[in-house]
Parts: sequence; C-alpha cells; structure tokens
Amino acid sequence: MTLSPDWICEVLSPSTETLDRNEKLRIYARERVAHAWLVDPLRKTLEVLVLQSGTWAPLIAHEGDGKVRAPPFDAIELELGALWS
Repeated sequence: MTLSPDWICEVLSPSTETLDRNEKLRIYARERVAHAWLVDPLRKTLEVLVLQSGTWAPLIAHEGDGKVRAPPFDAIELELGALWS
C-alpha cells in the first residue's frame, strides 16, 4: 500500500492489548494515521486518540452504553452497545 488510512480501530483483548497499545500505535504514528480507536469489549470502553506532532493524544474516552459521536466520524451517532455485542 502507498496510502495510509486516516483511521484505524483496534479491538483489544487481554492477549493483544500490550501489542496494540505499544507496537502497533507506534507503527500507525510512523505511517501518519490521523485517528485511532481502541475498543475494549470486556471493559466496555472506547478510547479515541488523535495524532498530534507525531504523538498520540487522548481525545475522548467513553465507557458503558449510550450514544456517542467520535472523530473522525462525529457526524454519525454511534450506539456503543453495538460494539460490545
């Protein structure tokens, strides 16, 4: 591939969380992916990160059920319960 995505979503699990949060996020930053979502279905959390000057910065954290608008798709209302199913 010659073009990086604007957004990635990692679904965390106990066996891959360290890899996803460390090694993979470093690769995504290097490739200039602008937004990252970290979804943890066991904890029922959604973390939204944005790349700023080559570093990931937390933008929003959501927990539990309910409706949210999360960049870069904030024009769409997302039902969090659908992520945990």
